[in-house]
Amino acid sequence: MSNIPSDLKYAKSHEWVRVSGATATVGITDHAQHELTDIVFVELPAVGRQVKVGEACAVVESVKTASDIYSPVSGEILEVNPAVVENPALVNTDPHAAGWFYKVKLANPADLNALLTPADYAKQIGG
Repeated sequence: MSNIPSDLKYAKSHEWVRVSGATATVGITDHAQHELTDIVFVELPAVGRQVKVGEACAVVESVKTASDIYSPVSGEILEVNPAVVENPALVNTDPHAAGWFYKVKLANPADLNALLTPADYAKQIGG
């Protein structure tokens, strides 16, 4: 079974969100990185970009495929993680911590209500 941290919220499209105040950190789940296999390239959104729930805003490429990453929340990109651009393998080795993608200033905290709980996400992926 994939590692599903209890302090995160999850999108059905396999992104996770960790909220601190009005800022949400976003990455992809352990399950998603496992399905993608070895990630070799990460493209992140520009700082200052406005994103909407469900909007494709980043790309990961693995040895198998390229996949869009969808924003689980709406808001302004405050920061991106240069470490995953320089070392995409971080997404495989530490997807819920060092492998985060970007931080977004929440435009609508109610977006979080539409996300899955850890238990619901575990059910979705067959956990």
